[in-house]
Amino acid sequence: MAIRARGAERVTPLLNSATAAPIIHIPALVASTFVAPVHLPTPDPGFTTSPDARANFRLAATLALVFVGLVWLLQITNWALGLDASPFGVRPRTLGGLAGILFAPLTHAGFEHLLANTLPLALLGTAMLHLYPGASPVVLPWVYLAPGLAVWLLGRDAIHLGASGLIYGFTAYVFIGGLLRRDRRAIAASLAVAFLYGGTIWGVMPLKQTDSWETHLAAAIVGAVLAILLRHRDVPPKVVYSWEREPDTEPGADPDAPAGVRSSEP
Repeated sequence: MAIRARGAERVTPLLNSATAAPIIHIPALVASTFVAPVHLPTPDPGFTTSPDARANFRLAATLALVFVGLVWLLQITNWALGLDASPFGVRPRTLGGLAGILFAPLTHAGFEHLLANTLPLALLGTAMLHLYPGASPVVLPWVYLAPGLAVWLLGRDAIHLGASGLIYGFTAYVFIGGLLRRDRRAIAASLAVAFLYGGTIWGVMPLKQTDSWETHLAAAIVGAVLAILLRHRDVPPKVVYSWEREPDTEPGADPDAPAGVRSSEP
């Protein structure tokens, strides 16, 4: 998310790099995830490698790339027509700035800004849609709209632009959701993004006035809260080994008898 400062009839572009996993303060509800020994169950290969799973991944990647392509098309159109992106940004506490809640994630301050957001947006969008198909219809509109509304209510007097809020929201949801579900795939996806784009991890703090850290922080909080509230959705089935299904047998019990039934033979 980028912001453009307003004042003295001069609009100064303020770039914002939001391509890293945000810092999240995990509530006490999930503290045991880090305190207790972490066991990551093996997902059932029949689920993760099934034809339906592969088709879901292709659909998720396609939708993510279509969205990224749409953002690029809008940026190229703005550049070709010489349009100013400022009217499409979030302008806190102004009537005209309300439109930015809907359009700001689609608008960037320039090609450099958009290029920085392109790859993480495609990767995290694919991960979100593929790993959490049941939660995505709830998460997507909240992560898209809620940060803009929060910035409109509480943000600095500036023009906030860019899709980096989506990146922070998706990162928070994918990472925390993966921890809560002990899902290896989600944790691996989030760690990969954090490793590749960890240089901008401080984007949720007011360290650079050219960054819309308010958008980053709001999106990260929204993603984290939704990950906790929707933690029971999209839990992948785990591999259950034969010895985990066999009941404990007592001396003299028939191993083939139903649980709780002892053998009557001497």
